[in-house]
Amino acid sequence: MAGRTKTTSRLGLIALVALLAGCSSAYRENFDVVRQALHRSPKIAPTAADVAARPAFQMLVQAPGAQAVMVLGGVEGAQLDWYDGKGGGLFVRDGQVVRTIGLAQNLDDSRWISGNPFAQGLHRLQGHFTGSRVVDWSPGYRYGVRLDVRMTPAAMEDVSILGKVHHLRRIDEQISAPQAGFAASNHYWVDPADGLIWKSRQTVAPGIELQTLLLRPYREAGP
Repeated sequence: MAGRTKTTSRLGLIALVALLAGCSSAYRENFDVVRQALHRSPKIAPTAADVAARPAFQMLVQAPGAQAVMVLGGVEGAQLDWYDGKGGGLFVRDGQVVRTIGLAQNLDDSRWISGNPFAQGLHRLQGHFTGSRVVDWSPGYRYGVRLDVRMTPAAMEDVSILGKVHHLRRIDEQISAPQAGFAASNHYWVDPADGLIWKSRQTVAPGIELQTLLLRPYREAGP
């Protein structure tokens, strides 16, 4: 994705805390606020002031019956590793969730066996795309499930994030796995300038839909 720093790091939350040990007390206090906010709750409503006060890249994630403000704990090329401080993790590659930790059903792996439109940037999608990827789900040892994918650019939509309106292209994705009796609709709201996926609704496993919303994206200068 354009504008993404090609830096590879494996911070993790423990490393973040270690880094803060040498910082000012004010900086540590701000991180404590972030850490306290990383509990799952159905009523999280972060404000622009909340996000600005916290020294971390942040993403709001909604799962069935829960929400969490997750912080960026690691970068591996195009993959961003987000953590909620309670054992939950979300691994996002080019805006697509490819692995989860801590859900009732988890996505253990996702890999494309056709061209990958996320790697190319969804803002470059000009018409219908069809392809396939293979996923692993647990529990239940459901490995190597093939998903047939059809993606379609839809309308431009205004999405308000922390009081700022973003003009984004919605991309609709239909996925199906007849052999597993599984089908779902996913949606991505993409910056037409650089392909950053600000918002998404992604079904990562049967019955598990995640909604993501970037509060402070990684493409910004460091906090």
